[in-house]
Amino acid sequence: MGEPALEIDHLTKRYGDVVALDGMTFDVRAGELFGFVGSNGAGKTTTMRITLGVLAADGGEVRWAGSPITAQNRRHIGYMPEERGLYPKMKVGEQLIYLTRLHGWSASAAHKAVDEWLERLGVASRRDDNVESLSLGNQQRVQLAAALLHDPQILVLDEPFSGLDPVAVEVMSEVLVEKCRTGVPVVFSSHQLDLVERLCDRVGIVRSGSMVACGPVDELRAGGRTRLSVDAPGARDGWTDGMPSVTVLERAGSRTVVELAEGADDQQVLQAALATGPVREFARHRPSLTELFRNVVTENQGANR
Repeated sequence: MGEPALEIDHLTKRYGDVVALDGMTFDVRAGELFGFVGSNGAGKTTTMRITLGVLAADGGEVRWAGSPITAQNRRHIGYMPEERGLYPKMKVGEQLIYLTRLHGWSASAAHKAVDEWLERLGVASRRDDNVESLSLGNQQRVQLAAALLHDPQILVLDEPFSGLDPVAVEVMSEVLVEKCRTGVPVVFSSHQLDLVERLCDRVGIVRSGSMVACGPVDELRAGGRTRLSVDAPGARDGWTDGMPSVTVLERAGSRTVVELAEGADDQQVLQAALATGPVREFARHRPSLTELFRNVVTENQGANR
């Protein structure tokens, strides 16, 4: 990864008494896929709209390559809004050519780019159809084409995978990875955390307008207290009683996930498990991004009470 291409620096935004953004800070680097995750209303869309200049921030700054972002810079961002911005009664091809021409492209270059992207995204056969006649998934593909046609230097995508079938998800995933390999930074929001975990180089978890955790998924998953997965068929409820430094997080069948307090001895847990009979598994438990998201948000909710 290179230097930060897009920097979001302590953005604030209020609507009356409602705090939409409270010091939102993160960066997206050249050639990086950055996953932007959070509950509804956490501040993701507001951050993206401020980045695009659709909204004005109350405080903070958005920087492009180290300098405050300008209207000229923003022309080089490929943006996919959550509320799709296509003209429903306009033909797909005509609409995409029109949007490409708005970026200053010649008619021949616009036609060539539209042909290439409609083919790449699997909707070339729908070129002469009105947008409103397309399925939600195909509308998503056309909207992505609109974000890509002018060869953007940064991609900002708000819920790009929403409503897509598995085939369309794979097509879109491949396109985003390909753009990253050319050095384009990509930031996208999504509630599909398994997809974020699979695709992204780094993830930012947002709550109440602030970034509460940010980093590579593996580092985020490895952080915090030690968790162990123990598969002991003979263990009964309460087998960890007598070890105050051990908290049972999950129990399903013969498998128990426990969390150790700082300084606790994992060998003590192993001995307690062996005392119940055979142990088929004893390993560190690495939480999924979904578990991590739930834990981080819950911890911060407790901290804010």
